[in-house]
Amino acid sequence: MDSVPESAELLRLTARGERDVFVVRQRGREVAAALGLDQASQVRLATALSEVGRYLLPTARPTTVAFRLVDASIVVTLTVPGAVPAQPGSPLTEGMRAAARLMDAVEVHQRPSSVDVVLRRHLPSHFAVPPAPELARIRAELQAVRASSVLDELGVQNTQLISALEEVQTQRDELLRLNGELEETNRGVLALYTQLSDEMEQTNRGVVALYAELDERTAQLREASEAKSRFLRNVSHELRAPITAVLGMLRLLLDPRSEPLSSEQSHQLTLASTSAQDLLDMVNQLLDLAKAEANRLEPRWGSVDLRAVFDQLRGTLRHLARPDVDLLVEDPDVPVLVTDEVMLVQVLRNLLSNGLKFTARGSVALSARYDEAAHRAVLTVTDTGVGIDPAQHERIFEEFYQVPGTKAGTGLGLPYARRLCEVLGAELTLSSEPGRGSTFTVSLPRSPGDASPIHTTVDLKPIPAAARRMERVLVADDDTMFREHVQRLLTERGITVTAVADGRAALAAARAERPDAIVLDLRMPHLGGLEVLGALAEDPRLDAVAVVLVTEAELDEIGMERAARAQAVLDKATLTDDGLVGALYEAAVRRGRDIPTQRSGSDER
Repeated sequence: MDSVPESAELLRLTARGERDVFVVRQRGREVAAALGLDQASQVRLATALSEVGRYLLPTARPTTVAFRLVDASIVVTLTVPGAVPAQPGSPLTEGMRAAARLMDAVEVHQRPSSVDVVLRRHLPSHFAVPPAPELARIRAELQAVRASSVLDELGVQNTQLISALEEVQTQRDELLRLNGELEETNRGVLALYTQLSDEMEQTNRGVVALYAELDERTAQLREASEAKSRFLRNVSHELRAPITAVLGMLRLLLDPRSEPLSSEQSHQLTLASTSAQDLLDMVNQLLDLAKAEANRLEPRWGSVDLRAVFDQLRGTLRHLARPDVDLLVEDPDVPVLVTDEVMLVQVLRNLLSNGLKFTARGSVALSARYDEAAHRAVLTVTDTGVGIDPAQHERIFEEFYQVPGTKAGTGLGLPYARRLCEVLGAELTLSSEPGRGSTFTVSLPRSPGDASPIHTTVDLKPIPAAARRMERVLVADDDTMFREHVQRLLTERGITVTAVADGRAALAAARAERPDAIVLDLRMPHLGGLEVLGALAEDPRLDAVAVVLVTEAELDEIGMERAARAQAVLDKATLTDDGLVGALYEAAVRRGRDIPTQRSGSDER
């Protein structure tokens, strides 16, 4: 197949006078038809040529009209010798403006001796450029066609106009039909919407009634739970006094300095003392459970060295091990934790005691490792006892439940241990099979803040000043009420607070006082919180200061990236007093500062 030149001329003619406007129009329509364009495209090209031609051709100067196929466009160039007025408002400009509505481009090129008016129309995307032989055939056919008369061309225009009107009428009828269908559909949709609205209203009434019933049941359950907790507390308190008295009297009788007893009497009194001690332990566990259910267990956060805890457990529980059971307590390789030492000891003591009760021979082992990625200490208590069927794994954490076939225990130690783990932000899990022993695992966060993501509102219990020892905090916020509230909140906890209302003052105070932590508002006069945060990061003396951002605004991606320099970002709308205090302590711990021991007597600043 022969190649096609980039620009192929299809037809060239010379026009003079007004009558040739019809000739140019006719030849434009014929060129479009020869290329296979539809009637609408033919009419567009012919009408655009007549609009431009009726302003150019009346000058009676010979105008050359060239039809070319350039790439995938029909380009018509009308060349008029001499000058033609083309300034704004001239007749030619008006004609070109009309043609531009029909063509893709209309341009005027002023030359020294002539003027070119170029009209361009892009062919459809599916149009395939004919090969060279086909173009030659089209060119020959176009040159062989003779121009028709004015009346004939007028007749063609009328025919095209009538066809266009008929097409418009057809489209109008189709539009009316579609409008009718749309109205009918709208009526159906409206009826359906009304029906759905009625059904939704009935459903809502049912949901409201259900919620009212649920609220009533919840209130009843809450009252029942409170009544149970009150009963447990009252019973525990009432039983502790007589049991303690019984234990005291038994110790007096068993004291070697008292009157001598026979071996049988000593044996019976020892059994009675053991039973009384077991009863006292049960009463204490009941009281602890009552406190846990009443949410009265408040952790006292502080630094905890697991080595000391493990040494304490090794010494206090060794006497509970049977002759054929070894109590193995490994030395932990875990960094200092921030948790409640008393609660942690209670959890581990319950797990170890439970293992020693149900292990006749073998060992009960306590070990610990640190998960650096999760910022958690993983403590495990493993025994070689009877084991527990997987179907019973969850039930053993229910109060007063005992595994079938066992007699030891009260069914309170494991539920209480899980409650304490929840308070500490830890997870208590069990892995066990009958005859293969049991392994209890406690996953404990290194600090209270590690129990939840940093960019969320933290809701922690107040941290006692004795465990915290955070001395100086800078509060920067232009909201006077919020600033004064935070200042009062922290001052009550023994913290020295400096409060400022804008970013510049915050930077000046930070450089002068170098606080332990900064509560920083995001939007403030002079300098915003993000700008202050950036300035702190650039100052080597202040880079170690922990920062907690507080804001009511949502951060975009850039703002979140810049706010990542802070140790916490809190939402003012959901922030609580306990959450703010806990977040400050968490921020200092995350910054790598050992608050209880870092301060020296000289306090170098």
